[in-house]
Amino acid sequence: MNRPVPAPPAPLIDTDSAGFWEATREGRIALCRCSDCGTWLARPLERCNRCAGPTAFTEVTGAGTIYSFIVMHHGSVPAFAALVPYVLALVEFDEGPRLPGILLGERGPGVAIGQRVRAELTRFTGAEERAVTYRRVHDTEQPAVPEA
Repeated sequence: MNRPVPAPPAPLIDTDSAGFWEATREGRIALCRCSDCGTWLARPLERCNRCAGPTAFTEVTGAGTIYSFIVMHHGSVPAFAALVPYVLALVEFDEGPRLPGILLGERGPGVAIGQRVRAELTRFTGAEERAVTYRRVHDTEQPAVPEA
């Protein structure tokens, strides 16, 4: 059964996060990384909180692993009430940073930490911006994990 996906709250786009949203409009996922030491930052900042170096938005492949997840039985916001139960996953991209998002097409059973996923950009009904969401990658379509 396909249910329409409602609009989430609009993101607050400020000068720190503008690079992320610009990338999503271009169909890319780019996260904040220090240009000097290579540290991925959990939130966009002008300067690295590790070495004070400058930062830039760096594209990630979108391939990753479920680091943690929770099955939402009550919508986290009223707009998501029609989706329950749904899976909210914290995904660790192959490049290292982690980013939360809804795991589309999943209701909980069969989802496990360590499963491979692929990110996609989803425009929810009524939303102006696309959100990072995920889909499980099944064994026959596992993306290669880059070598360290």
